[in-house]
Order: sequence, then structure tokens, then C-alpha cells
Amino acid sequence: MSKRRRYWLMKSEPDAFSIDDLQRVGTEPWDGVRNYQARNFMRDGMKVGDGVLFYHSNTKVPGIAGTATVASTAYPDETQFDPDSKYYDPKATREEPRWQLVDISFERKLDRIIPLEEIKGHADELGEEFALIRRGNRLSVFPVAADQYKFLLSLE
Repeated sequence: MSKRRRYWLMKSEPDAFSIDDLQRVGTEPWDGVRNYQARNFMRDGMKVGDGVLFYHSNTKVPGIAGTATVASTAYPDETQFDPDSKYYDPKATREEPRWQLVDISFERKLDRIIPLEEIKGHADELGEEFALIRRGNRLSVFPVAADQYKFLLSLE
């Protein structure tokens, strides 16, 4: 089986956790994902060494702020078991956890944020299947093709 590197886009609100935060801590668990499709991407698709586009969402200028690397295989998200966490899930048990996460490690901060509006202007190059610019897509984690990843970084 091929061990080709895969690529992902992972969204975070910079007020909660930014590329600067990741740079400061180095490696961080990507916790709090509560969408089954996004969870499945982390659990079933991500491999150690995969590339990540770190995207700032829900901010004045949303866009790609940096790159990271998947640093672990998926494992249970501890926040699902903590009744004091906003991510607590009373249906999750240690025997049958519902939510998984991966650790990501800082690679680099981009020289400039590549804004969503600029990315939308390249819809033809990215293809209509590119989830970030598809109408109605609200996923916080999704795959990015290798050519899309390279193209997006070329906009820096």
C-alpha cells in the first residue's frame, strides 16, 4: 500500500486557538470536533506526517494562516468525558468513545494570511469539489488534494 502524504485543511477560531498558539506550544491535540464526518476524517484518513493547512475562521479576515503536520494517530478526545467541558458528551463512555482527535505540530506561519476571498477567486484552479469554497460547507476538517495544497501555498 502507498504511503503517500495526504493533506488536510483544519479550521480554528483564532480567539480560541491560533497559528501563533500552535507555534508557541509546538504540538497540540485537535480537540472539540463534534461533527461525525470531520471526526471520521481524523480517525480513518489522517496519518502521521500528513500536511495541514491551518485556517483561521470566524474572524474579520478568515484565511489560511500557516501549516502544520499530523503528529499522532487518532485517539479518544478526553473532553467528551469531562462534565465541565463545553465538549462533554454524556453518551460517550471510555469503553465506547464517540469522539476522536489527532495531535498536530507546528510547521510554519505564512508570511501573510491567504484570505478566503482571494481563495474564492481561484475556484477554477481549485476545482468545484474544493470544500472550502463549496456553498453550505461548514466542516472544520476536510481533505485537500496535493495539487490544491501546493496551489494554495503558491498564493503566499
